[in-house]
Amino acid sequence: MSIHPTAIIAPEAKLAPDVEVGPYSIVGPDVTLAAGVRLLSHVVVEGATTIGEGCNIIREHVTMHTGTASGKGMTTIGSDGLYMVGSHVAHDCAVGDFVVLAKGATLGGHVTIGDYVFMGGLAAAHQFSRIGRYSFIGGLAAVTKDVIPYGSVWGNHAHLEGLNLVGLKRRGFPRETINALRAAYRLMFADEGTFQERLDDVAEIHAGNPEVMEIVDFIRADANRPLCLPEREV
Repeated sequence: MSIHPTAIIAPEAKLAPDVEVGPYSIVGPDVTLAAGVRLLSHVVVEGATTIGEGCNIIREHVTMHTGTASGKGMTTIGSDGLYMVGSHVAHDCAVGDFVVLAKGATLGGHVTIGDYVFMGGLAAAHQFSRIGRYSFIGGLAAVTKDVIPYGSVWGNHAHLEGLNLVGLKRRGFPRETINALRAAYRLMFADEGTFQERLDDVAEIHAGNPEVMEIVDFIRADANRPLCLPEREV
C-alpha cells in the first residue's frame, strides 16, 4: 500500500493492500477501495462509497459523494474506470465497469451508468438519468433524459445522433450485430405509428438478438422516464 504523507485516511476505511493514495487526498470512514485503485492528488472520497477492483484511475480534484439515507445509501463505482481531472460523481450513483468520465464531466444524484460508457469533457447527466451500456455522451452535452444502450448523444439539451458505431467497432462487435442494431434503431425511431407500436415490432423482429433486446428491455424497465430522442427536422 502506498499512502502519501499528506493524505488523510480514516482509520475505519477499508483499503486493499495495493491501493495508492496520492498527495492531499481524503478517504472517509465508510469508504471501501478495492484492489488496484489509484487515487492521485487532491481526491476526496467520503461517505458510504465503494470503488471496485481493477485499477480505477481517479485523477486530480475528482469528487465522489456518499449515498444518502433517503436514497440507496450507497454510491458505487465499478472496476477499470478512468475519472479525469475535476469529474464528479454525486450521491447514490451506480457507475459500471470500464467507464470514462473526461475532464469536468458531472453526474447528478441517483444516476445509473452501464459498462463501457464514455462521457466527454464537461458533459453532465441530470439526477435520476439512466445511461445504457456502450453509449457515448459528447462533450458539453446536457443529459436530462435516459440514453439507450449503444446510443450516441450530443448537444444541449442532449439528443440522439445515432448509435455509437465507433465504440461498437472498437469493442469488436461483429458486423451482424451492428447491422441488427442499425435496423432496429431505424425502425424504433421512424415516423410511422406510435413509439410503443414500433418498440413492439422491434422486439418481435429481433427477439433472438440480445443486444437489440437490451435496448428494448432498457426502455421497458422504466416507461415513466423520458428518453433522449433524435432531433426532428422542422
